[in-house]
Amino acid sequence: MAQKKEMIGGIEVFGEAMAFLESRTDAETFAKLKQIRTEEAVIIIANAAKLCTPDSIFINTGSEADGAFIRKGALATGEEDALPMPKHTIHYELKEEQGRITDRTFYLAEPEEKVSSLANRIDRSEGILDVKERMGGMMKGMTMIVGLYMRGPVGALGSNPSLQITSSFYVTHSAEMLYRNRFSDFDNEVDRLGYFYTNIHSQGLNRSEDLPNARVYMDIHDQTTYSINCTYAGNTLLMKKGNHRFSVARAVANRGNELSEHMFITGIEGPGQRITWFAGAAPSGCGKTTTAMAGHHFVGDDLAQMWIADDGTVRSINPESGIFGIVEDVNLEGDPGLMPLLREEKTEVIWSNVLIDDNGLPQWTGNGEAAPVKGRNFQGEWEAGMVDEKGKPVPVSHPNSRATLVASALANYAPASEDPAGVETSVITYSGRDADTMPPVWVAKSSDHGVAIGACIVSAATATEVGASGVKRAPWANAPFIPGALGEYMDAQFSFWANERIADGKRPLMAGLNYFLTHKARGGESTKLLGEKRDVKVWLSWLERRFHGQVGGIETPIGIIPQYDDLKALFADLLDKPYPLDLYTKQFAIYVDNIVARIDLQNEAYGKEADIPARFFEVLKEQRANLVALKGTFGAIVSPLDLKEKNAA
Repeated sequence: MAQKKEMIGGIEVFGEAMAFLESRTDAETFAKLKQIRTEEAVIIIANAAKLCTPDSIFINTGSEADGAFIRKGALATGEEDALPMPKHTIHYELKEEQGRITDRTFYLAEPEEKVSSLANRIDRSEGILDVKERMGGMMKGMTMIVGLYMRGPVGALGSNPSLQITSSFYVTHSAEMLYRNRFSDFDNEVDRLGYFYTNIHSQGLNRSEDLPNARVYMDIHDQTTYSINCTYAGNTLLMKKGNHRFSVARAVANRGNELSEHMFITGIEGPGQRITWFAGAAPSGCGKTTTAMAGHHFVGDDLAQMWIADDGTVRSINPESGIFGIVEDVNLEGDPGLMPLLREEKTEVIWSNVLIDDNGLPQWTGNGEAAPVKGRNFQGEWEAGMVDEKGKPVPVSHPNSRATLVASALANYAPASEDPAGVETSVITYSGRDADTMPPVWVAKSSDHGVAIGACIVSAATATEVGASGVKRAPWANAPFIPGALGEYMDAQFSFWANERIADGKRPLMAGLNYFLTHKARGGESTKLLGEKRDVKVWLSWLERRFHGQVGGIETPIGIIPQYDDLKALFADLLDKPYPLDLYTKQFAIYVDNIVARIDLQNEAYGKEADIPARFFEVLKEQRANLVALKGTFGAIVSPLDLKEKNAA
């Protein structure tokens, strides 16, 4: 087992914990507790109850009856409201807490423990004291709900047992849709893996005035997260990004053998009904769900646990079993697989922070439907033309509005999602919300160049983080979730992707992906996309065929880009639409000055970090020199046709 976890209520031994819990529970609840063999988990439950003083304790075993109790509780407490569509509910966070509170999120670390330069840290002893003070009595008048979950399929190498303790019925309802309640398997999985994560949360009184005192603490010493005075799922559903951070730390410690990434997983069908599995990183709000749904076989849209199997393949599982997806700009044209679940009586959906119109219908920005006139949204009553206190228009829905649903409801859901062996992963993509620099798709020349693509993601800030604005670096789309030093994480990336254990012919192709280029960035005036969101199907299909050696490419200083004829054929076959040569030329032209500026930005930023592997700077130096040489021959804007001609010479 990992080091002994902090016992915030002062109960240290199993017998004392059982005696305390027996005195605080009814016979049915205590009978459930007695089924838990992992003594440390029982001691933690007792400590949470002793410190937080709930009126009652509920053990959620995942049964149908327990699920009904959770859904009923979410409505009774007002955390959710029922909508006319059966099994659809709406949840609103506080209007000031519509994203991750990164400024109030801290790692609890011992003096000798390294923490990422992009994160906040606090001395562990100080943080534990603060947890005890802030959470003392915090569940008074509430029910403390306990669940035993698996982040990933039972039996998988990359799965994580996880204990959730919360006073929120909404958080529990979400967990039931996003994770695997495995009450009966939990003890065996802890025995198999030798550890479990712990998560303790209370929303408190759920008041705006308490938000300055909101905290998310992650104790990397004993793999425990605490959430205080928070309601947004990204701050409260700690099995998601909280436990993801612990998994990242575990992967770095086992470097070269496993990774824990902020990635979708999806299967693309190629010729002969071949399935090629992809995993791809993108910051939240940058199209991961859309890209995952573009695949024919959906596994996940947010997180991936990866390892090298004994047969030399890279394997991936999704630690989640549901979708907590941003809905802005989700519409029938771009997301035909998702929209029926949002608009028809097909599956259970928890909506958050969208507008509910007078007919009880969820409405959101960019849904491609007639705009609503009035309703209730994340900030209260709304009507068309409303402005806030600064005179800024109030949108129909918050940009970070979400829909939560089980993945198995999707028409393209892959049963392989529950295979503990994982899916054999052959293509890795990295992308961000990049309006003006990189082409839609390019392939790394080697695994080292692939690591550099991930390290150099730059993206427009999204509404997933409170207070975020502008354009910023987003290394591997995982930077907010890297507990330790960036240098160590980067070394783990180089070690994994270059590992000699990966068999010949099985080493994944690594690529950059970008479908946010605008007309303005390529000589036009409009800020609209240069192309369509659905074009990602073509970029993915080209990568699928590239992995199998069935399409050519044009070599550039940044990697291999597609040839026009290959893309033209794919656009016709997959999307039944033309692909003009002038559009190809605009999308795949190399804008040398923009890319060089991007490289200089990365050199400067990483130059301030300790222990960044020298190989990273060597890759950037090589790319920069080749770009400067290219500019000397062709000028600042280099056509892909000129590059093809140059390669042929």
